[in-house]
Amino acid sequence: MRLPLILAALSALAACAPPAQVSKNRPPVEVGVGFGDPYAWRALAAPMAGSSLTRDFMDLTFAMESGRTLETFSRFEGPVTVAMRGPAPSTAAKDLAALIARLRSEAGIDISPASGPATITVEFASRAELRRLAPTAACFVVPNVSSLADYRRQRGSDAVDWAAVTRRETAAIFIPADTSPQEVRDCLHEELAQALGPLNDLYRLSNSVFNDDNFHSVLTDFDMDILRMTYSPALASGMSREEVAARLGTAAAVGPGNPSDWTHAIETALGKTGPLATRKAAAERALAIAQASGWQDGRLAFSHFAVGRLLAGSEPERALDAFDQAASIYARLPGGELQLAHIDMQLAAMALAGGLAEEAARLTDRAMPVVKRHQNAALLATLMLIKAEALESLGNPTAAAALRMDSEAWARYGFGPDSVVKARMRDIAAVADRATKG
Repeated sequence: MRLPLILAALSALAACAPPAQVSKNRPPVEVGVGFGDPYAWRALAAPMAGSSLTRDFMDLTFAMESGRTLETFSRFEGPVTVAMRGPAPSTAAKDLAALIARLRSEAGIDISPASGPATITVEFASRAELRRLAPTAACFVVPNVSSLADYRRQRGSDAVDWAAVTRRETAAIFIPADTSPQEVRDCLHEELAQALGPLNDLYRLSNSVFNDDNFHSVLTDFDMDILRMTYSPALASGMSREEVAARLGTAAAVGPGNPSDWTHAIETALGKTGPLATRKAAAERALAIAQASGWQDGRLAFSHFAVGRLLAGSEPERALDAFDQAASIYARLPGGELQLAHIDMQLAAMALAGGLAEEAARLTDRAMPVVKRHQNAALLATLMLIKAEALESLGNPTAAAALRMDSEAWARYGFGPDSVVKARMRDIAAVADRATKG
């Protein structure tokens, strides 16, 4: 994925490309976009005993993100119902219905919507209110409660400790009402998956929402297989780790998970606070740890990606090399086409800033079909806006204006209201302006 033409033109680049991920602080807006189902084609099959999928299942199911191990398997037994309460955004009901339909058809879970009391309650509240309870979480799920008021009363007790749960009876998912439609959708997928199944996230999984790298935010085929295993008739709540392993024909030991030093470095590098120099140093440290550990999976690729993101504005040669290294790894990993599309977006922005409009258009054309299949409206809108600026630079303002208009529905779903969409347009226009003034 080496791009020597870009390398020659980027010596004046002084700002990072627009971020691929949607902000976590957007007001709701009524929009509608049609993605289709990217996994409707796939054949479902029972996992082989002792396969890598069963090992991933054990690592996800018998540990938590904190590194705390779990000794007892838990799930909901019997039919599951899901209800919404609070000031739900207008898009939430449709997105939840589509998710429930997928869980029924792909994961084989007996799950359905409800209008009254339910097994799982999705409650919407203001971001400020939720941050008082969970300052670092965009959205979260809690066992054994049915409302925010109930959680406030139980907070800090064993009742809301996932490690103490041996059979899931009720749970509540809390999502900000004042965020973009896509963020609401992403929270529904991620938190409902954890309410139903694994409580852990693993950075090494390249094709999963059970991963804090945030590339995949819509449940993948891998995730559906994990959830199908969770609700296999061979398993039951209350089983020990050894009993579950025996049923799956795999080892009972749980893998070490994400090393804390690498995780801390990655979180520092890609966080939204702290001096840029500190974040760059953290990205370099994460990459050094990944290389010293001998990893060849998504953790090494993500480390390279983090370096590329942070060096794109100041050291374009090194950034291109980092993106190249990341791409070479993602190209051979399951689900890696979406990560490659994120890299293409970064490279397209760099090409646009370097005055290589044709290269920017080519890269966006390559990425857009992949991104649409994976239902990331924010990233799709960003790619469309980059291409529009490229078309403008190539002397085709009519096509550029038409593409900007086409991007509006995706942008509203991905980013929120018109004011935020226009701000994103201005950001990308400013990237293109660097080439004309450079």
